[in-house]
Formats: sequence, structure tokens, C-alpha cells
Amino acid sequence: MIQAQNFIAGAWSKAANASKDINPSNTGDVVGEFPQASAADAETAIAAAKAAFPAWSRSTVQQRHDVLKKIGDEIMARKDELGRLLSREEGKTLVEGIGETVRAGQIFLFFAGECLRQAGEKLGSVRPGVDVEITREPLGVIGLITPWNFPIAIPAWKIAPALAYGNCVVFKPADLVPGSAHALSEIIARAGLPAGVFNLVMGRGSVVGEAMLKHKDVNAISFTGSVGTGRKIAATCVGTDPMKKIQLEMGGKNPMVVLDDADLKTAVEACVNGAFFSTGQRCTASSRLIVTEGIHDKFVAAMTERMKGLVIDDALKDGTHIGPVVDQSQLDQDLNYIKIGRDEGAKLVAGGELLNRATPGFYLSPALFTEVSNNMRIAREEIFGPVATVTRVKDYEAALAAANDTEFGLSSGICTSSLKHASHFKRNAEAGMVMVNLPTAGVDYHVPFGGRKGSSYGPREQGRYAAEFYTTVKTAYTFDGN
Repeated sequence: MIQAQNFIAGAWSKAANASKDINPSNTGDVVGEFPQASAADAETAIAAAKAAFPAWSRSTVQQRHDVLKKIGDEIMARKDELGRLLSREEGKTLVEGIGETVRAGQIFLFFAGECLRQAGEKLGSVRPGVDVEITREPLGVIGLITPWNFPIAIPAWKIAPALAYGNCVVFKPADLVPGSAHALSEIIARAGLPAGVFNLVMGRGSVVGEAMLKHKDVNAISFTGSVGTGRKIAATCVGTDPMKKIQLEMGGKNPMVVLDDADLKTAVEACVNGAFFSTGQRCTASSRLIVTEGIHDKFVAAMTERMKGLVIDDALKDGTHIGPVVDQSQLDQDLNYIKIGRDEGAKLVAGGELLNRATPGFYLSPALFTEVSNNMRIAREEIFGPVATVTRVKDYEAALAAANDTEFGLSSGICTSSLKHASHFKRNAEAGMVMVNLPTAGVDYHVPFGGRKGSSYGPREQGRYAAEFYTTVKTAYTFDGN
């Protein structure tokens, strides 16, 4: 069992209180005990980051490259071990856990390369004898608040660019998945960073997160989580003096359109993967399946048949396709939405049942609803579980309208063999990311990630676009005297 500590100012430290990390595949298995930091702990970490910033912000690109590469290399070398820990504490399958760990390693290696590619511009001025230089500079101390559904990849895609561009970090992971955060932090702590550049502070959002949000020495906050919490963070950060820069990723209610001309097998695989893999606990999950009437009945029949072959079991077992829900609270939420769907008049054609397995856990069979209209709660509110709805529409135009009829705008997909419809959909889908004949969930690490409407606020994450958040632009003028 892991006995974890916080990492503050270059040293490991205990907290007065601790919480247990429980395996959702086997609630009798305690992954470890993890500290519950106080507001004072968070303030100490912020002070350490502030003190470390002047030197780190002026470190060489080679120094930063070497640190990030060392972190990425160790993650890749230990991918099986770290992936097993991730699956044990979060509940996604071992294949998914290892895959997520590899992605975290790739992210650090990508930003190690970005350290060496940082560039500016030199322009001629409109005034004689004046040169103009445009450069990017680090922000300062950045507070990172991450969710439980991707316990190593999302921290990686926030920590890596923050360090690459010369910032100092105070990292607060989700309470449900502290094990992966602690393991990642151990790797970072060994990579050669000066004391205070990176700090891990585990604890409640209402304590640690609140201290980060209100502290005057935190220059920016990057948050991934619920819409409600994101809105509160935005209001708090705008109200501080000085105001903080913010980056918010807040979920989705992502549509997958299936047209009459779609390849049925491709469509079913994309929808099953997008809706139910990772137990549906992805902000990019295909929770709304919008199907034209010519293929609707065949699609529903094929989906229900495909779902019969899904194995829901212990995340660490060979052959498991879908692991448990992350905890009792999330399971209760899923079950409540299944009840809401029935009460609204939707038809539950598959799944939605509690399952018993060899070990006690939060097992739920994936649920598929049909006869769903776009005004039902199950079609509008993010459930964040293995629950998908099917809405029948007349044609492509109706499908596009239904897809865009949502307060969210993270990811949107279409299954079709028509180049015309695919091209039109890519241009007109009101989402930050669009997939054609692919699941809405599953993105590359070197390109921008983010959405619009209620899904995202602020600059994009990942790839070169990460510089938009983690740096500020400076324009400098020089007169040559002539």
C-alpha cells in the first residue's frame, strides 16, 4: 500500500490528515493513503514556486529540454507498472491504463522538443530606425487542478508545457486518483528541477484549490472538471487582484451522427468505443447518437448485438472491455439518469443494470436508450457514465441541427461515406474537434485540444497551441539612433 506525501519546495512532507484511495474494481483493496493538505500547505507551495520562478524562467532551453526528456523517458520505461496503478485506482482497463501512461510520456517528450523550438519574431517598424521584437515569456506561478478520469495524461498535458515555457507549478490532483499523481510527481522530483519549480499538494478542492484560486501570487489557473466548478473558478479568478489568467475544460455532450450511407460496422464500432469505453467517463464520449431514419433500425439492432459481447469486469483482468464506474457517487449519478430517462419516456433497449462480479465493485452494464428527443434531460445533461441515447432524425440537415442543439461544443462526429456530407459537417459542426468515421473520443497529443460554448474557456491545450496559455506576449521596440 502506498504511503504518500506532498512535495513542496523540493522536499516530501506529510500532512496532518490522510484519505484512502480505493480500487473501484475491488472495494476491499486499498491502493494507498494520501495526504489531505491544508490551506497553509498550499500557501507554502505557492511561496516556494514564486521564489523559484526568477531563476527557472531564465533557465536555458537545453536545461528545460533535458528535464522534460528525463521525465518522459522514465514514464515510457515504466509504462506497464504505472498503467497498472492507474487502472487499479481509476477503473479503466489495463490496456487503457497503459495506453494513457504512454500518452503522458509522449507529451513530456513532445514538450522537451518544444523547449528547443521556442521562437519569436523580428519585424520592421513603420517608423524609420526602429526595430520590433515579439517574444513569449512565462507567466509565473501556475495552479493546475486536474480531474479523476485521466489521472496521468491530463496532469502531463498541463505540467509539461508549464515547465517547458519557464513557469513554476503548484499541482492539485483529484482526490479520487492521487496514486497516479504521486507516482508522476516522484518521477518529476528526480528529474533535476530546482527546488520549488514543481510542487504537489494533494487535498480537497474546497481547501487546496480555494487557496490557489484566491492567492495573489498565483498568476494563472488551468482547470479540467465540471461546468459548475469551472464557472466558480472563472468568477473567483476574475475577482482577484491582480486578475488571474484562466484555462477551463468543462465537459461535453458530444453527438455522433450516423447517416444512411454509413458503413454499419464502422459506425457501430465508433459508437461503442466512443460511448462506452473508459466506462463512458470521458468528456469526449459519444453520449448522443443521432441516426437518420433509413439506417436507424439496423443500427440499433447492430448496437445491441455488439453490446452483448462486451465484457464488464475487473479492470486488471485480461479480456475486460469495460471496467467499473469510478466510485459510488458516480454510480448513483449514472443510475439516477437511467431512471430519469425512463421517466421521460425514453426506451432502455440494452443494459443499465448493476452487475455482480468476483470482487465487490461499482459495476454497471452500458445503457442504450432509443426514442429519445433532444429536449430530454438525458440528451442535454452530461451524465459522465456508460449511458448513450439514440435520436432518430429524417436526414442530414436534421442530424446537423440536432448535433448542434446543445450547450456544449467539445467533440462532434459523423459516420458517412459521402465526401459532400463529411466536408459540410466538418465546416458546420459547432465543436472544437470533429471526427469523421472515428469515435468522438481519442485524440492525438501533438495537436490542439478543446471546444467551444460551455465546454471550454480560454486558450487550447496541447501541441504548440499550449503556448497561448502558458506564456504572455511581449513587444519590444529599439531605436538605432539614426
